Amino acid sequence: MKRRRFITLIGGAAAAWPVSVLAESERKPALIGYLTGVPLSSTTSARVFLQGLQDLGYAEGRDLQILYRSSDGYQDRLPALAEELVRLNPDVIVAAGLDVVVAVRNVTQTIPIVSATLADAVNLGLIANEARPTGNVTGIEPYVAGLPAKQMEFAREIMPGANKVGLLTNLSDPKAPPQAQELLAAGRSLEVEVTSSDANRPEEIESALEVLASQRVDVVIVLQSSMLLGYSRQIAASALAKRLPTVYGYRAHVIAGGLASYGVDIEWCWRRVASFVDKILHGARPGDLPVEFPTKMLLAINLKTAKALGLTVPSSLLVRADEVIE
Repeated sequence: MKRRRFITLIGGAAAAWPVSVLAESERKPALIGYLTGVPLSSTTSARVFLQGLQDLGYAEGRDLQILYRSSDGYQDRLPALAEELVRLNPDVIVAAGLDVVVAVRNVTQTIPIVSATLADAVNLGLIANEARPTGNVTGIEPYVAGLPAKQMEFAREIMPGANKVGLLTNLSDPKAPPQAQELLAAGRSLEVEVTSSDANRPEEIESALEVLASQRVDVVIVLQSSMLLGYSRQIAASALAKRLPTVYGYRAHVIAGGLASYGVDIEWCWRRVASFVDKILHGARPGDLPVEFPTKMLLAINLKTAKALGLTVPSSLLVRADEVIE
């Protein structure tokens, strides 16, 4: 067959294809930026988010390309990473942490930003209100008012008679100060002495826990922050070595060896975020997508850790637990 006739035949066949097929073949994969403040290897958030997209029919490489960036626990690196992602002009930026949301929002007010970890978003100027954000930020708000006070009550239940509670804080994370304030207020109402120790970089975690151990606290409440979650294994191992019982807001800490947690199902939040991204890729504006709230609280207890600490977990807690690790 002559070359000219072959090209003519191919061109004629292409012309006969349905327009929808041609559009499908020419459509570029969506570009998604994913920025986290912790090492990607230390968290399941990216994996759960990707699974949520897959459940909606997306395939990485075919329908979308994800640009992963991480500050590895160093908050001061986030602004430069945010600027880098914005320069690449993705269709959506997924911000894995409130500190990440703030860093990205400072760089762009036009590219949609979605997060599973919004908190105090109105006061921070990230959204107008939860029902109608109006700007370029939306997502899930898992920091339920009153939850830190419940964690204080829970800490005293798992350690009956505890009258000195330590807080491992990360106050450079914008969602941490409100938690600390609520825990201090809960301590005052329960007539419990509360002492805090702050860690804002990974290398400060060990010394912060050493301060709490030297204060001889009965139990430690670890605040919900991206950096502390990203280094959950280090925190669990160090606390166990120092004989410090630990209470958290995230189940992932307990999986990593912490004693107990009470809080929202953060994996549900990350799966749900995929639906926000899907809607935006189909033309929805983030400002029109109401912020959502998780409704289920999870209680997780690690009996292996309790045994290593020489603790007997009250049966009243075990029967209420959603997950018991033995």
